[in-house]
Amino acid sequence: MPSDAAILIVDDHEDTLYALESALAPLGYRLLRATSGDEALKHVLRGQIGLLLLDVRMPGVSGLDVVRYLRRLEQTQHIPVILLTGFGTDQELTSTAFDLGVADLVMKPVDPWSLRTKVRYLYDAHQRALALEREVRALRTHDHSQEQEQSQGRRQDHKQEQEQSQGPRATAPAATPAPRTAPAPQSPRPPRPRTDTAIPVQRDGENRTPAPKPAPDRT
Repeated sequence: MPSDAAILIVDDHEDTLYALESALAPLGYRLLRATSGDEALKHVLRGQIGLLLLDVRMPGVSGLDVVRYLRRLEQTQHIPVILLTGFGTDQELTSTAFDLGVADLVMKPVDPWSLRTKVRYLYDAHQRALALEREVRALRTHDHSQEQEQSQGRRQDHKQEQEQSQGPRATAPAATPAPRTAPAPQSPRPPRPRTDTAIPVQRDGENRTPAPKPAPDRT
């Protein structure tokens, strides 16, 4: 089933536009036309362009100028471009075209069957690349969301484990300062006994207790 992206045909001659539209109509793609480079840029910048069929020589903005502008923008730099020329190809034109990333360079008048084959291949390949890019972006977004959810779940589990291991925390009452008591009065110490009491000395002439006499030897 053809994509919603259109094929833009750009040429400054109405008869050429009609011939190209007739050649591409059997493909079933949506076709748009432009008669100048400026008009072609307006169509591309609106979006939904899947391929450009572009005349090289046009008054004002040429086909090569259009390609140069498209390659500077991220959203248009990968759109496939087929250049058409009715004045023959030369080495400079060919080198410049392929340096700008042009997919093909076709001589006028075109062969309808050959043109349809090239257009179908380039258009479908570009749409497949865009679809793959969208899928990769969606997968990355999904994986990132899963990683965030898993990380959050791990943090919650870790927090619950810590709370269970620590148990309920009892809040201790605030310590109140002990009242300050006055120091107890000291009792007076008893007087120490005097150790310098004079020992009575017996003087001469005073009564003395006589010493006991020794027992007589009866042997």
